[in-house]
Amino acid sequence: MQNRYLSIAATLGGTAAVLGTLGFTNAPEIAPYQDGDEKLGGNTTVYEVGRNAFSLPAANMASDRQTRFFVGNSFFKKAWVEAPSSTTARDGLGPHFIARSCGACHALDGRGATPAFENGLQAEQPMALLFRLSIPGKNGSTLPEPTYGGQFNNDAIPGVKPEGKVAISYTEQPGSFADGESYSLRQPSYHFTDLGYGAMHPQVQVSPRIANQVIGLGLLEAIREQDILANAKAQAADNDGVSGHPNYVYDAYAGKNKLGRYGWKANVATVAHQSAGAFLGDIGITSAKFPKEECMPAQRDCLKAPNGGKPEIPTSKLNDVIFYTQTLAVPAQRDADTFEVRRGKLLFDQIECTACHTPSYTTGKLAGLPEVSNQKIIPYTDMLLLVIGPGLADNRPDGLANGREWKTPPLWGIGLLQDVNGHTQYLHDGRARNLTEAIMWHGGEADTAKRRFARLGKADRDAVLRFLNSL
Repeated sequence: MQNRYLSIAATLGGTAAVLGTLGFTNAPEIAPYQDGDEKLGGNTTVYEVGRNAFSLPAANMASDRQTRFFVGNSFFKKAWVEAPSSTTARDGLGPHFIARSCGACHALDGRGATPAFENGLQAEQPMALLFRLSIPGKNGSTLPEPTYGGQFNNDAIPGVKPEGKVAISYTEQPGSFADGESYSLRQPSYHFTDLGYGAMHPQVQVSPRIANQVIGLGLLEAIREQDILANAKAQAADNDGVSGHPNYVYDAYAGKNKLGRYGWKANVATVAHQSAGAFLGDIGITSAKFPKEECMPAQRDCLKAPNGGKPEIPTSKLNDVIFYTQTLAVPAQRDADTFEVRRGKLLFDQIECTACHTPSYTTGKLAGLPEVSNQKIIPYTDMLLLVIGPGLADNRPDGLANGREWKTPPLWGIGLLQDVNGHTQYLHDGRARNLTEAIMWHGGEADTAKRRFARLGKADRDAVLRFLNSL
């Protein structure tokens, strides 16, 4: 035991931690640990690392339900083709699209990446990084961009023009921590080129959105609305500069407005709506709830293109995909009982990151999904919209979210992106190349927590990062 703590102290860079763990005074504080604290997804949790860490069914799923999971997995990952095709079960791609499958953006059920650069030049078009479009409507609302609609699609089937291309560039913004260690943030700039149908509206609003990992979505849907509203009430009462609020958005399956839970601005209420909407917007596949191709009036070639049936994905198959994405397991926290992770967990709370990244909930009952019902989970999100500063603002409203607000994302799985997807890109557009940059981009209602992190010594900053990478 003593040797174990000596090795931990070496990573922290001092002997005080060793003395403390062995019962001496002046030891750094650490968060408590109990057996089971690593089960971030409750009984759905799997103990898995590596490329398949995000792709397993909930650990508590009965074997007789797993067939449906794997059917959904097939339709999530297999590519669609243009119609007409002999592969009638998977034709209907486009006419405009950004990807040929769900898994193309959410590779291995993980997070997408920004386009690669070679010798300083953009080497490919974005796929997992999409761009929402709109123009201002009345009373703070938005309308689709008149020529290109609600989303820019840079690919198309033969005989239809792509909407155009996206050019991305970055400017470095250097900074330093209180102890003098330097860092750099990359500020992105986005431009649309080779537009297929003419110029965009002069008041176009653009919001970049990276495809997020899809683990734990059913658990988030099972969080009781009253608990999310309680987060907003508690933040307002604290009077500490953090005061999030929920988004309420129209849900095609409920036929009414519901509490937003998904998307970078909580602009989607249910996994069902999210799945069907992404099939249409990203792949061009119609469904019963989204039966009309998203071709704008000026896009005559799009309007004339053949389809793969009405709808193009049968409801039964779409429901299998929805079930699949609702029941993907959350991987367990790694090294939850170690000194440095417990130190980082305590600091994460002390610098008030948990003011927004609410640690835990007990889910309610979600009809037809016993796997995610009544589970104690640790997602680290309040599910609310908060102002995160001008540096991250997209200046585009989305439901009740204004142009400076984003939903607090859950943190489970963020330490496994390198294993699963081979990168460590964070935030809504992947601009942060590591967790340090992600933290230092925070502002607005998260500015105090960011500044406290910046004032920590290096050993403590590293402990916070070690904790985050354990999730």
